[in-house]
Amino acid sequence: AAPRADAASALQFDAVAAKNRPVSKVITLLKDMLKQLEKEAEEDEEIYDKMACWCETNDREKTKSIADAEARVKDLTTKIEELTALSAQLGTEIKNLEKEVAKNQ
Repeated sequence: AAPRADAASALQFDAVAAKNRPVSKVITLLKDMLKQLEKEAEEDEEIYDKMACWCETNDREKTKSIADAEARVKDLTTKIEELTALSAQLGTEIKNLEKEVAKNQ
């Protein structure tokens, strides 16, 4: 029975020694790095999803704002043209009325 106990302790000793081998340490480091990378990938995916949503929403809002502003520019340009024409017409009427007033004096 004694040799088996020695064999079992020898196997256990080898298992402890195997954990301390440089290759085992590298494997453990690589597994830890993999876990960390997977965690960071999940966080990056969440951030990406939030940014993509923000970009889509912001793009829709800005596109609408730009379209509204362009329509307003057209309206104001038309209004300026109308008022410029009216101003010229009223300027002519004022000159004509001033001439009539001068004749009547």
